[in-house]
Amino acid sequence: MLRIAVQSKGRLYDDTMSLLQEADIKVSSSKRTLLVQSSNFPLEVLYLRDDDIPESVASGVADIGIVGENEYMERGEDAEIVERLGFSRCRLSLALPKSWEYTGVECLEGKKIATSYPNILRKFLNEHHVNADIHVIMGSVEISPGIGLSDGIFDIVSSGSTLVSNNLKEVEVVMQSEALLIRNKNLDEEKMATLDELLFRLHAVRSAQDKKYVMMNVPKARLKEILNVLPGVKSPTIIPLADEEWCSIHTVLDQKRFWDIIGQLKDLGAQGILVVPIEKMIL
Repeated sequence: MLRIAVQSKGRLYDDTMSLLQEADIKVSSSKRTLLVQSSNFPLEVLYLRDDDIPESVASGVADIGIVGENEYMERGEDAEIVERLGFSRCRLSLALPKSWEYTGVECLEGKKIATSYPNILRKFLNEHHVNADIHVIMGSVEISPGIGLSDGIFDIVSSGSTLVSNNLKEVEVVMQSEALLIRNKNLDEEKMATLDELLFRLHAVRSAQDKKYVMMNVPKARLKEILNVLPGVKSPTIIPLADEEWCSIHTVLDQKRFWDIIGQLKDLGAQGILVVPIEKMIL
């Protein structure tokens, strides 16, 4: 049984549970129970605060964990990064009152900065040879300049709307963050095998994200031109039709380029284009 530490609430919790569900791993989403076992996979979920996850994995309380890169870097625990998961993206930034004229990191010399990430901030300031007073606050960091508790803040930023509502402006992005899958460095062979199976499922789900399965009928006379347009995962599948002058092509397209490529295909004579979402893709 592999134990995974998961944030007990918030956006990272929602994204993690969605990923497990898409990987066909059934887990109760009840937040009243600290430890929940999957009904169809050798996995049990341990719900924790996000800042407790790195230590729980490093110490072996949990075998693996899904945690924000910001918390992983802040805690500095001896757990290994297995995979970058690409969701729950945010950034850690310095923000100051809008009335400030920001000329660079050096203007923070001697100022008081409120943050929940003192270690990351201290490292950044040291790299720039700036001596500032770091004031540690757990939660609601953004209100501290408005009540006179600090001159600026260092905190997580997603859309930036929270900063705007508190009359702050983002002046320096210190690091980008996303969800990480981390593991204890001392897993035995049986748990590593279970982790490999979990990764296999997660890769299948993530490979299908932003992909579309496309089927179309194309004139054979334009086949070479059409194949040059299609990027495909490998080589597109070509199927003959009853009409010898036409064939059918099946391929996978990336959502980002989808409409541009479809437009080119139509110009080259493709017809009956059918687009189907992909749930999972084994590469």
